Amino acid sequence: MFAPADYDLRPLTGRDEPILWEMLYLAIPRTEGAEPDREIVRRPEYARYVESWGRSGDVGFIAHDKNEGMPLGAVWLRGPVSAETPPELAFVVKPGHRQHGIGASLLTQIMRANPQLSAVKLRMGANSPAVRLFGRFGFEIASHGDEAIVMRRAI
Repeated sequence: MFAPADYDLRPLTGRDEPILWEMLYLAIPRTEGAEPDREIVRRPEYARYVESWGRSGDVGFIAHDKNEGMPLGAVWLRGPVSAETPPELAFVVKPGHRQHGIGASLLTQIMRANPQLSAVKLRMGANSPAVRLFGRFGFEIASHGDEAIVMRRAI
């Protein structure tokens, strides 16, 4: 189990693109007993989350183990942030490290960096634990489809 003293959070930089490819792969939904091919992240609907990371408007944070430097999770979005079009937010904590406060710490950082963030689009189901976590930050499901939901909060 990780306590806040066991991991550090830091902003993502352009040098973190290789880490984001791995985080993106971990965020891809799994079906029971089947791991997706690693090349799935290069498909346009996924690659747009990471390709050329570090452009103007890109913002995110990574949590890593203090002792080994191993990435534990990340949250990121590609800007600009606007009320008219909610940005798609990518959010993942590695299996085995979930439900130890890492996700809440990452979400806290992204909210501090973007206090005007009133809506996000998430590619996950409405029953995802991440959706419940966003609820703790004042977000509610505004709409949902087969592949994504939009969550909004009053600011």
